[in-house]
Amino acid sequence: MYTDTIIEHFVNPRNLGELPDADGIGQMGDPSCGDFIRGYIKVKDGKLEKVNFLVQGCPAAIATASIMTELACGKTITEGLALTDEDVLDAIGILPEEKVHCSNLGTSALHLAIEDYLRRLWKRGGRNR
Repeated sequence: MYTDTIIEHFVNPRNLGELPDADGIGQMGDPSCGDFIRGYIKVKDGKLEKVNFLVQGCPAAIATASIMTELACGKTITEGLALTDEDVLDAIGILPEEKVHCSNLGTSALHLAIEDYLRRLWKRGGRNR
């Protein structure tokens, strides 16, 4: 049912945990009824220096969030916003059809975290880190 990549990221998720000093935070899903992810970003010199997450959900949601952080880390803000659900699915290889929606949570949370960062930056008068 799951590929070795999904199992590896589920058992050993990368970049798991809150970033207390996050520059942006985004969340997707509903913690009261199912899969939920909160994404955190730390930005330095216009790049996503750190991308972390907290997740509640199935193995596919955990694994795809972990994979998303690896894909996003080191990218520019623009490249992070351009990261798609399909990019995550390509990195996985294959996912059961009924679990594809789980893979969408990570990129959505990332995009919302970047939007939060940009709002905060705008409120500070555009000063970049």
